[in-house]
Amino acid sequence: MSASYKELYAGGQGEIVEKKSRFIATTYPAKTEGEALGFIESMRKKYWDARHNCFAYVIGERGELKRCSDDGEPGGTAGRPMLDVLLGEEIRNITVVVTRYFGGTLLGTGGLVRAYSSAVQSGLASSVIITRISGFKLYIGTDYTSLGKIQYTLAGKDIKILDSAYTDKVTLTALVPAGELEAVKAAVTEAANGRVSLTEGGPVSFAMIDGAPVIL
Repeated sequence: MSASYKELYAGGQGEIVEKKSRFIATTYPAKTEGEALGFIESMRKKYWDARHNCFAYVIGERGELKRCSDDGEPGGTAGRPMLDVLLGEEIRNITVVVTRYFGGTLLGTGGLVRAYSSAVQSGLASSVIITRISGFKLYIGTDYTSLGKIQYTLAGKDIKILDSAYTDKVTLTALVPAGELEAVKAAVTEAANGRVSLTEGGPVSFAMIDGAPVIL
């Protein structure tokens, strides 16, 4: 499993107008090809009166599955530029459909490429994109004397605290990226002068959403 990668968390919609042609970009978080194709079909039904419903999708943590379609536009002027935007941004598990309502003026090959690329960027700007991190929960038990040093150490390593429990002692639940677990455990132990208990939890995927750590 990849240590981290960007993916679409919540879809959005953006629109641009080029020489009276409307380009409406709608994004959708699809983790399987079936989900992607289902979404594309729903957009075709929603915008049944549009001239084109072009699409691109990238699925898999390494982007193993990539597809695109010009849907009647000149070859290479719609689907591929749309896909190139997604690949350039390195976003996974995303499907985007760009719906075009023809405005009566031909844009030419270069104009179409720019319009479809810009439409996708507009759709991405209204979407929620996260960095999914693979790691582990680490339960840290300590006394109140060592708490400040441990918090300082975790903050210095950009380790997020998911939860804190305060009783006769303190128990922190930290989210540690894969590959950093042993180094974090060593640093916390040193900061607390050994007055700490460390318990590894199971593997998790997490991300920062609206400034807070969230288990995915």
